[in-house]
Amino acid sequence: MTNFEYERLHHNLKLLKLGTFESVLDNYLEIASNEKKSTIEILDYLVDRELRSKESRSLALRTRKAGFPMEKRLDDFDFEFQPSLDKSVINEIASLKFIHNAENVVLLGPPGVGKTHLAIALGIEAVRAGFRVQFANASALIERLAKADREKRLEEMIRELSRFQLIIIDEMGYLPFDDFGAHCFFQLVSRRYERASIIFTSNKSYGEWGDIFKDHVIAAAILDRILHHCTTVNIKGDSYRLKDRKRQGIIPQSFSG
Repeated sequence: MTNFEYERLHHNLKLLKLGTFESVLDNYLEIASNEKKSTIEILDYLVDRELRSKESRSLALRTRKAGFPMEKRLDDFDFEFQPSLDKSVINEIASLKFIHNAENVVLLGPPGVGKTHLAIALGIEAVRAGFRVQFANASALIERLAKADREKRLEEMIRELSRFQLIIIDEMGYLPFDDFGAHCFFQLVSRRYERASIIFTSNKSYGEWGDIFKDHVIAAAILDRILHHCTTVNIKGDSYRLKDRKRQGIIPQSFSG
């Protein structure tokens, strides 16, 4: 290989944005020469390194864009502490078929039982599988939608959110929505109906969702679209946070909340 060809090869690899290929090329060619690697073996190794690097960067970008407030994994979830929870149901959801089928998941239960942990863990599984995911607190999302509507940008924002194959809406019911927010939320749910998936977490039973929206009619319309293709997971158990405080002796073991 002449110096001209060598320089051109590195230049072209940079133009093609094959940065990993270009950065490991010289060192690996020396190793390959010593080990008498074939041309196919050399190309296979270099292309594989580039592909792995691109996949890693893509995963990091999707994870960053998802906006998870923390990292949670399914392997870290204490199923033994929540005997009401069927692990096989969670594993089925974690297969991510619900995203392929544009279905929804609703995680119901009192505070502290692990709803957000499961939602984030399922979101991370989706990101690792190549899906575009967005995590949002329900109240913060409603504020964003309402602000966009006031600025005549609601349609634009809903289109932006439509790019995400999964949206996770956390803490439905902790704060009620006003009429304006309920209207905006209805628009989002309607647009995603049978097109893309949502995971909800809520401390309210479905019968109480009318209180969330302050309107039982719009609550029924929203629930009708959410539940048409949906898996509901109802977690009945003690709070993990109380469990940790009991273990630390901060509150008595007999305390049940």
